[in-house]
This record gives sequence, C-alpha cells and structure tokens, in this order.
Amino acid sequence: MDINYFLIIFAGLGALLFFFAGWIASYKIGQSKIVNAEKFAEKIIADAQKEAETQKKAAMLEAKDEWYKAKVRFEKETQARQLEIQRMEKKTAEREMNLDRKVDILSKKERETKDKEHSLHQKEKALRAKDEQLSRLIREQNVKLERIAGLTTQEAKKLLMANLESKAKQEAAQMIKEIKDRAQQTAMKEAKEVISSAIQRCAAEHTVETTVSVVSLPNDEMKGRIIGREGRNIRSFEIATGIDVIVDDTPEAVILSGFDPIRREAARIALEKLIIDGRIHPGRIEEIVTKAKQEVEEDIFEAGEQTCYDVGIHGLHTDLVRLLGRLKYRTSYGQNVLQHSKEVAYLAGLMAAELELDVNVAKRAGLLHDIGKALDHNVEGTHTSIGFQIAKKYNENSIILNAIMAHHEDAEPESLIAVLVGAADAISGSRPGARRETLEAYIKRLEQLEELADSFSGVEKAYAIQAGREIRVMVQHDKLDDAQAAQLAEDIAGKIQSEMEYPGQIKVTVIRETRAVEYAK
Repeated sequence: MDINYFLIIFAGLGALLFFFAGWIASYKIGQSKIVNAEKFAEKIIADAQKEAETQKKAAMLEAKDEWYKAKVRFEKETQARQLEIQRMEKKTAEREMNLDRKVDILSKKERETKDKEHSLHQKEKALRAKDEQLSRLIREQNVKLERIAGLTTQEAKKLLMANLESKAKQEAAQMIKEIKDRAQQTAMKEAKEVISSAIQRCAAEHTVETTVSVVSLPNDEMKGRIIGREGRNIRSFEIATGIDVIVDDTPEAVILSGFDPIRREAARIALEKLIIDGRIHPGRIEEIVTKAKQEVEEDIFEAGEQTCYDVGIHGLHTDLVRLLGRLKYRTSYGQNVLQHSKEVAYLAGLMAAELELDVNVAKRAGLLHDIGKALDHNVEGTHTSIGFQIAKKYNENSIILNAIMAHHEDAEPESLIAVLVGAADAISGSRPGARRETLEAYIKRLEQLEELADSFSGVEKAYAIQAGREIRVMVQHDKLDDAQAAQLAEDIAGKIQSEMEYPGQIKVTVIRETRAVEYAK
C-alpha cells in the first residue's frame, strides 16, 4: 500500500517536471521564431524601401521625359502657328493691295462714266432741239396739206383707215373662203381614202344565232331519257341551267332556248356530255352542269386572251380580259359583239396608222369601246357609262375613257382617236349584212325614212346616214326660221315613232343655213 502511494507521487512529480521542461523548450522556440520574424520583416521593409526609391526615380525620369516631349511639341505648334500667322498677314497685305488697285480702277471708271453722262446729256439736248424743229416743220407741212386738200388731219386718217379696212375685209373673206374650200376638198378626199383603205383591209364575221341552240341526238329514244320519269330529268336540267328545253317533233334533235347565251352554251355542253355519258338523272345532271359552267368560264377567259393576242393588245387586266371573253356570247342586233369589237379595233388601228397617230392606243380603245355590254344585263345604265366605269376602275388612260363615252355621242370627243373609234364603230355596225337584216329590208327602211322626212313642208332634202341611225334634214332657210326648224325635228321624230319599225333609236338632225353668193365681174 505504501509502495503504491510512493509510485504515484513519483509519477506525478515526473510528469510535472516533463511538462515544465516542455514549456521551457516551447518558450525558447517561440522566442526564436519571433526574433526570426522580426528580422524577416525588417528585411522586407528594407527591400520595399529600396523598390520604392527605384520606382520613384523611374517615375521622375518618365515625367521629365514627358515634359520634354510636351515642350518640343508645344514649340513645334507655336512655330507652325507663327508661320500660319505670317502667311495670313502676307495674304491680307496682298488683298489690301488688290483692293487698292480695284478702288483706283473704279475711280477711273466713275470719272469716265461721268464724262459719258455729260456727253450724252449734251447730245440729248441737241436731239431735243432737232425734234422740236422737226415737229414744227411737220405741223407747218400739215397745215399746208390741209389747206391744199381741204381736209383736216383726222378726216384724212378716217378716210384712209376706212379704205384700208374695207380692202382688208374683202381680201380676208376671199382668203378664208379659198382656205376653207381647199381644206374641205382635201379633208374629204383624205378621209375617204383612209376609211376605204381600212374597210378593204379588214373583214370580220358578222351574225350568229342569238336565242336558241340545237343539240343533235343519236336517236329519238334519247328524248324520253332526257325528259325522264314524269319529267323529272328535264325539270332538273332546266332548274340547274336556267334554260328552256324544247322537245318537239324535230327528228333526232332538241332545242335549247334562252336569252342568256352564256347559260345557253353551258346547257348545250352539259346536255351533249349527258347524251354521251348515257347516265341521265338529277344527281348526274347537277354534276355535269357544274363542270360545263366551269368549261364555259375557261372558254371565256381563253377567248379574251386570244382576242388580245389577235389584235396585238398586251397588259390588259385579267378582269378586262375575262369581260372581253364574255362578249363572245353577246350579240347586238344579231352581230357578235366580240367580233364587232375586234373589227372596230382593226379599223381604228388602220385609220390611226394612216393619220400617224398612236396605233396601240387606237386599237385598245376600239377593243374596249363596247366592254360595258358584257355587264349591261346585270348593271343599271347604258353600256357606254358601264364601260367607262369599268375601264376607269382598271386605270385605263383618259383617251380610252373618252373614246368609250364618245362613240355614241354621250360625250364630246377629246382626241382624234375618239373620233376614229366612233367612225370605226359606225362602219362595223352599218355595213350591209353586218347585222341581222336583209339588204332589201335595209334599203327599203332607209328609203322610207328619207321619204317620211321629205313629206314635210319646207324640207329641201333628207339623207339617211349611219345605217339608218340618223336622218339629216336640210330645210329652206327662207321658209323656216330657227324656232320652226326645232319644231320640225320634233315632228319628224314623232312621225318616225308612230309609222316605222326600227332597231334602237334614230337621231333627227335639222340643218338650216343661210348662204351669200356673189360673183366678181
């Protein structure tokens, strides 16, 4: 027990001594590190001071170098400015010398001008004196002439002016008459040559069927299939097309009747397809009619394109081309309007070429002059006003717009091309055979029209022109005055309406003129 106690005490003393020895060793090591750290810090500070001194010297050297460069640059700029100032001073001195010279020149010219003004003033005085002397001499001579002739100056002037005026009027009237006669003779001759040449070089188809189309059948049994059970097929066909189907005693044929040629053409194509197909029932009819209408629309556009190609017109809007194609199925008094429009375009182009006008514009105006007829069944208004609005909508030029309005005298012609289009339209529509009317009936109607006008009192001669569209009546000026001439036009128009049958309208023009005729002997 005692031994263990001593061991424990001994071990505690040993540990205490060991701890104390370790603390002393650690203290000495720390002191050594502190000394070393202080030495290292002093070394770093010394190095930093040396480096700072080095950088300070370098900075001072660099600053001195920049200062030197700035000084050199400043001296150069100062020298350049001094040179510029010297140059400007030299230039200013030269300008001052030039100004001095110019002032001297101006002073010299001013003196010369004053001398010339003085000389002119002297000459003016001399001329004024001579003018006064000349006026005095003229007055003296006039007094002597008045005393000799027995007339005053004013009376002599009036007599002379009257003689000169009378002679001038006589010569002017004679010259005007000669110019007018020569112009009329030349104009009539040239106009006849132009129109004759155009008519000879142009010819087009004239009349076509207008209200019915005939469809051939393979046999009469097909009529029954077209009619269908209790007429259902024919009713479906008429409802789908808007065209009447006439099944009569005509062998192997049916007739399609309708005023709209486009619908009638679609019906004809559809019926021919149904006959070939053989399947005729309401459902098939509607299908075939729809396809036929599409084919007709395509044919309309192709007809418009072909017409533009034939006439040589390019750049038309596609809607205008389609409307032109619709004219293929439009007639006027039996005359096909598309063929008529082509003929008018050809005639207008030929006459424009003879007169050295713009042929393309003339053709374009002629081709579009009846474009309003493509829509006149669907739009209110005359075909000229409809055509004017259509052409204006698609930006046609003012010459073409005026030609469309003026070709039936709905507006005054504003260009020669408008006049040519009106003439070409009249030629195409009025030639015998152009419209559905026999030559004998045509001539008889014109003779009847002239005889009717001749039956009135005071009528000297009547002429039917424009294929009977106009009657021009020459009256005797000494029997009818202007008011009676106007009443005569109304009376003739009323009698034509009550006694004659005619297509369209007839214009009555009464002409009353006074002629003065004298002969030089």
